[in-house]
Amino acid sequence: MGPAASTAFAVIARLTQNSAELLPVKVDNQDHMSRAAKIFPVPAESGSVLLYEQPLNERMRTFLRLEFLYTQLNYHTAQQSAWSSRGAVSSLLDIVAILSRGDVRGDVLKELERQIFVLERLQRTVEIDADRLDKILSSLRTQRSDLNALGPKYLQELRDSEFLNAVRHRSSIPGGTCAFDLPEYTHWLRQGFERRSNDISRWITVVQPLCESVIALLWMLRNSKQPNKQLAINGVYQHALNRDNTSALIRITLPGNSAIYPEISGGQHRFSVRLMQWNASESRPEQIRHDVEFELAVC
Repeated sequence: MGPAASTAFAVIARLTQNSAELLPVKVDNQDHMSRAAKIFPVPAESGSVLLYEQPLNERMRTFLRLEFLYTQLNYHTAQQSAWSSRGAVSSLLDIVAILSRGDVRGDVLKELERQIFVLERLQRTVEIDADRLDKILSSLRTQRSDLNALGPKYLQELRDSEFLNAVRHRSSIPGGTCAFDLPEYTHWLRQGFERRSNDISRWITVVQPLCESVIALLWMLRNSKQPNKQLAINGVYQHALNRDNTSALIRITLPGNSAIYPEISGGQHRFSVRLMQWNASESRPEQIRHDVEFELAVC
């Protein structure tokens, strides 16, 4: 079984063991308020865990940035204040800027095709939970179909918008979107929530299929590996990866009540983790000088 098949098998196996795991939520285009609540991560509560992630390649950096911005976009879209509408437009323009660099749509489609191919092969494996596998395949095929329907020039509508272009141009200047710089933008922000929400929802539909495809792929990746306990000796942990390694994401879990956070550096062949003691914003953090146990997943 190759690395891709092993990853897919691990996803199904984990879901078979834990029926509480859910598929990425697919929501109608008009239901941005519900999607915001479902996608936006709930802050860690006292006594829970703190999770940190580090990408190992440029594609994963792009995917994580898109997920972050799309989550932020949906959160602001659900809020009624003009300030949140500003935040939504800013997040949308950042997404467009990322998607305008290189062929992100092509990369996502290739990865969807790869995952679908591997999962279809696993349908002949008797140990697999067939019902869960069918649900995952159906979700990925829907994402692929939606993404194909966009076409390669899917961003043209947003690029041609004089309104958004004016905001984008002035956003590069500190404070450049205030009232006297962009009176039209200010007038739009003073419209009722329903009008602003309808406009933002229309713009979101342009990037929604790609962003939700990225979220589905990240969900697959994150569920592909179980975390293992590791020990950072004197606050430092080093990890060498196999030469044929295909891992793309590091996930580190620490106790929720911890004042420690990781600084992660590395690439495709090795990475290191330094556990830092947070001493409040008034003083510089310091590296931990004792052994610390943590959980690590290399996905």
